[in-house]
Amino acid sequence: MAAIGFRNSYAARHPLTGVLVNLLLLLACALLALGLKLPLVTVEKFYFFGNTVSLLSAIGQLWQGEEKSLALLLGGFSVVFPAIKLLLLFLVWNLEDTQSMRHRRNLKWLATYSKWSMLDVFVVALLVVTVKLGALAQAKVEFGLYAFAASVILTMLISAWIGRYTAE
Repeated sequence: MAAIGFRNSYAARHPLTGVLVNLLLLLACALLALGLKLPLVTVEKFYFFGNTVSLLSAIGQLWQGEEKSLALLLGGFSVVFPAIKLLLLFLVWNLEDTQSMRHRRNLKWLATYSKWSMLDVFVVALLVVTVKLGALAQAKVEFGLYAFAASVILTMLISAWIGRYTAE
């Protein structure tokens, strides 16, 4: 059954585009991993004390600091949500029979997820702006924020590109 689905997938019907989309999906995954692990922001207080925060470390600190609901919210929108979207894009493009019911259901989920695509970047940007508004602290944006934002934007572009093929 999987072999039949693969032969009727978008990647199989469009081999050159299939390779390009898969390379872009891999790049989006790598950028997401970097964005989660690398520092997002360095906060300096009184020019003497500094703290560098990654997205995963911020979620961990919130969890340990009794802010479990905020940690779950940030983790859901910034870790789980992008990972599920990338997984669904991979499945829709590579492994599913384009005529199957599962394929239509996953396309529906992708359409729903796409409406919320920039919320994860917005949450992180809000964190940076909040820190920058503090009178006694300065925040310096680090590469992790750019990698995370690039992953989200690249995922949105791939989703739109794949969406063009669903109209066939």
